[in-house]
Amino acid sequence: MTRIIYLLMMLPWATPAAGNGDGEIREEFSRDDIKSIKLHRTEWNLSYPIITLSSGDKLVLRFDQLGDRIETWQYSFIHCDSEWNESGLFATDYLDGFTENNIEDYRASFNTTVSYIHYQVSFPNRDISFKISGNYMIIVYPAGEPDNIALARRFMVSESSVDIDATPQRSKLTSGYDTHQQIDFTVNHRGLRLTDPNRTITATIMQNGRYDNARHNLRPDFQGDMQLRFNDLSGESLFPGGSEFRYFDIRSIRYQSEFIRSIEFFDGLYHVYLQPSEDRRGREYFYWQDFNGKYYTAIQEGRDHDTEADYLWVYFTFPSRFPLQEGDLYVIGALTGWRYDDINRMYYNMESHQYELSLLLKQGWYNYLYAVADMEGNPVPGAGFEGDHYETENDYLILIYYRDPSQRHERLLGHRVVNSSSN
Repeated sequence: MTRIIYLLMMLPWATPAAGNGDGEIREEFSRDDIKSIKLHRTEWNLSYPIITLSSGDKLVLRFDQLGDRIETWQYSFIHCDSEWNESGLFATDYLDGFTENNIEDYRASFNTTVSYIHYQVSFPNRDISFKISGNYMIIVYPAGEPDNIALARRFMVSESSVDIDATPQRSKLTSGYDTHQQIDFTVNHRGLRLTDPNRTITATIMQNGRYDNARHNLRPDFQGDMQLRFNDLSGESLFPGGSEFRYFDIRSIRYQSEFIRSIEFFDGLYHVYLQPSEDRRGREYFYWQDFNGKYYTAIQEGRDHDTEADYLWVYFTFPSRFPLQEGDLYVIGALTGWRYDDINRMYYNMESHQYELSLLLKQGWYNYLYAVADMEGNPVPGAGFEGDHYETENDYLILIYYRDPSQRHERLLGHRVVNSSSN
């Protein structure tokens, strides 16, 4: 227990939980003692959090709570519009079953230096299912305290009302021809009559499941013959190609894998020091297989990664002769929720002339990038250290929304995941 108290003292405090006002933009959130949050389809832990309505598809939410005290958690859902504002519907408008339920599947960690309780719940289930499509938020809170949110995560429930044909390609614009990617796509809606699609249909495109740089509210450029075409000619849907993700492997605490300088044990905890990172700007494109910013938990010395994987302090360093003038440097990826917060902001060490950051991470395989953001947490375009290449392999998730004039919410008519290397 002493180790846990020491551990919690070292963790930065998070921002307050989101409120519950109607129309509020719902952001993802987690309390500092809640770690390793994963939301994915039950059959594939690297999938995006989207299921098809009334299909039998299920999502599973997994997370750890540091410490050895078992807490009674409840969960519920909030329906949102295409830009993650609360839709204002009553829970009974979009849910079948009990609107609040307990998380009953939990197990204590075993033989780890850091104690934790692992929780998980899959849904839809016998207690709850979804009536309508759209964007959703799952919120988790202590039993009987719905305003005391411990974690919130976004996911989508899609229909299969339309088909999407997509073509990933390099930018059509001269300015981004060597560095950017775009997705042209056609929505086929045969059998579905749409009222005034130029006004009622919008598309969202997400790169590698990221919300921080998603392109929202895209409108069709052409319509006809039960088709809507999105052929971007203005650059609205351009994405920087980036580079393949940096990575490290901490599945083992006995062996140093690639990019790990040393593994040490002191103060009752494991500490992993990564090799100093390099500036990748100006380099030629180089391919290696990655997870497009995701991570998965796993161990080599054990069987059950949910409860036997330990937590390690992982140290990142980025040498820089001088501190940045454009903003702050962050470590981003699914490991930090693609956010720009104090917890993943690097600090410049004037003596060693490098940026430094330590993160408490569960054993596994991780992807990450470095990014620069201003004081408000907004990414600064062109100020990073990764470089951009049109050849980089990226996933793109296309979402088609419909604001039916006869209904009070936006439907998610269909979705499609395409990869930039598939063209």
